[in-house]
Amino acid sequence: MYHILCFDRKKEAPMLKTAFVTGGTGFVGKHLVSALLNKGYHVIAVSRSARPDENSADGLRYVAADTTLPGKWQDELTEVDLVVNLAGVSIFHYWTAAYKRAIHDSRILTTRHIVDALPSDRDVTVCSTSALGYYGTRGDDVLTEAEPVGDDFLAEVCRDWESEALRAEEKKARVIIARFSTVMDKSGGAMKVMIPPYRFFVGGPMGSGKQWFPWIHLVDLIDGILFLAENGESRGIYNFCAPDPIRNVEMARAIGKLLHRPALLKIPGFAIGLLMGEFGKSIIGSQRGTPDRLLKEGFSFKYPDFKSAMKEVLSIQ
Repeated sequence: MYHILCFDRKKEAPMLKTAFVTGGTGFVGKHLVSALLNKGYHVIAVSRSARPDENSADGLRYVAADTTLPGKWQDELTEVDLVVNLAGVSIFHYWTAAYKRAIHDSRILTTRHIVDALPSDRDVTVCSTSALGYYGTRGDDVLTEAEPVGDDFLAEVCRDWESEALRAEEKKARVIIARFSTVMDKSGGAMKVMIPPYRFFVGGPMGSGKQWFPWIHLVDLIDGILFLAENGESRGIYNFCAPDPIRNVEMARAIGKLLHRPALLKIPGFAIGLLMGEFGKSIIGSQRGTPDRLLKEGFSFKYPDFKSAMKEVLSIQ
């Protein structure tokens, strides 16, 4: 028997019963799965690393599959009410030609196979992730959801990714595109890479330091997905970033101050490019994102400013 989610809203959403989550064992996926279970959903979590024999929570079932390939896993989509597509290999890696192909295919092919398997006779909400990388590097431009696509590799991936997801509208699905920024949480993600240099007194700005750094706390990211999924009128593109973007140099100072460490060691952009190649150039790009549509639809951020978010990440009272 499926649990039924009930809630009191001015605009009541359809009763969502079963959620299908790709990337369900990843950094964001495992937290989303837990939140969905707490909301009363039955959850099917799909991942290459999933171990079906480890199902331990009521209402949770793991499916192990390579979602870049069609297969029996697609049969799970015939009876679902909510799809959250988080699949994709990490971009935090040196980008060889083969790895760039894996970045592209893990996102585009997975999304294509999901949409191909969706029923056309059932109301389904599809929340598919993308990234603020869609806009490319844009200096001081304020990036609302209405801004055009960029012209670098990540922008092209995001464009193709979103195009595949939006095909679900042809099957009458309600499609939500969540353009993620850097996700902050003490349990992992970018913080595992960003914080250690400061602890060892070698933290500081990257490149010019003037570039904008879009971010979102994991709590707000999960709450934002649920907020849009439960609002039956939400659809289209949403920037998933806090309303307080910060320049890289200001971010470095804030982290250093909270950790009582200097933040003076500046890493030149050319050095980052030499060490990390094309990926290195991407991480010193500038994206002044704003969550325009989330705010207009009434979403409230628990961590709207960088300092409060970092204090929670660093467990500082």
